[in-house]
Amino acid sequence: MLLPHGTVFAIVDGENFELYRNAGREAAPKLTALDTPDLEATNFSAGFRRRDDAVSRHQARTGDGSNDSLDESAHAAAVAGWLNQQVLDREIDRLVIVADPRSLGEMRRHYHKELKSALLTEVPKTMTGRRSEEIIKVFQP
Repeated sequence: MLLPHGTVFAIVDGENFELYRNAGREAAPKLTALDTPDLEATNFSAGFRRRDDAVSRHQARTGDGSNDSLDESAHAAAVAGWLNQQVLDREIDRLVIVADPRSLGEMRRHYHKELKSALLTEVPKTMTGRRSEEIIKVFQP
């Protein structure tokens, strides 16, 4: 896949958010790290609306009141909100999102139509904490 110069890569999982920009050419991408904003995962309503039945049953059975799935959903919603704003402010023109499947599913629920237009592709894979060369390999045949 050709990845145009300047494309922003958002690498996301339930707890982490990394940003890169393609400083290389389309056919020879080179990712450079960008500063990642401090996000406040304030959108806990996203998690409450979509609590997994399996999680609810597990918590009822075990008495585990863990809010991990809520925190992960709120984090994904906060990332999507930040990306939406960057696209609307024209700070991001082209975007690639690589996220674990659960986070990606939650993020999709919050995409603005402008973000959808800027989105080149999504990859449902956990890649946070990986070297940029490993991330690029995901897009090579």
